[in-house]
Amino acid sequence: MRLYLASTSPARLATLRSAGIEPVTYSPDVDEDAVVAAAGELSAHDMVALLARTKAEAVRDIHGNDIDGLILGGDSAFVIDGVIHGKPHEPAVAKERWLRQTGRSGVLYSGHWLIDNRGGRDAGGVGIVTHAAVHFADVTETEIEAYIATGEPLKVAGAFTIDSLGGAFIDRIVGDPHTVVGLSLPALRNLVRSFNIEWTDLWNR
Repeated sequence: MRLYLASTSPARLATLRSAGIEPVTYSPDVDEDAVVAAAGELSAHDMVALLARTKAEAVRDIHGNDIDGLILGGDSAFVIDGVIHGKPHEPAVAKERWLRQTGRSGVLYSGHWLIDNRGGRDAGGVGIVTHAAVHFADVTETEIEAYIATGEPLKVAGAFTIDSLGGAFIDRIVGDPHTVVGLSLPALRNLVRSFNIEWTDLWNR
């Protein structure tokens, strides 16, 4: 059974590979800002659910006839003080966020949408949103500036990682750590099994 990943996220790809799965990756080419704007006001939970589904369906619409397997879309967002944060993109934005969140905690949400496209035909999709609480260490401004200079926090929701350079700045995670990386393996297993497919059938590494 082949898994097709509707994402170019290095963290999601690395997570799947570490779990024994080598997916086929496609860029979903979704205008996320436009999708969210069209939907109106959304909670972080509903936003990541919508974007995960939109990405999976975009890959299905473009490549579906050639896909024999499962299509996975994902999205993540971080919430602190009731404000939803995606990727900061700009160093100044990342620094402002880090100065606010150091020594504090927030919640990371990850949406997952899985389409059964065996035989090149869409047989329906299922989704789930997971979340985990992230507790930050007391990080100095010098550390923040050095971290931002690497470029890593500019490309991830909440401006932090736990599986790379940012891991040392996180005191603890309450919940599934893979959720914070952007793809919950236990949640994905449950989605896969809902199609009467064994998780181990995806192992191909």
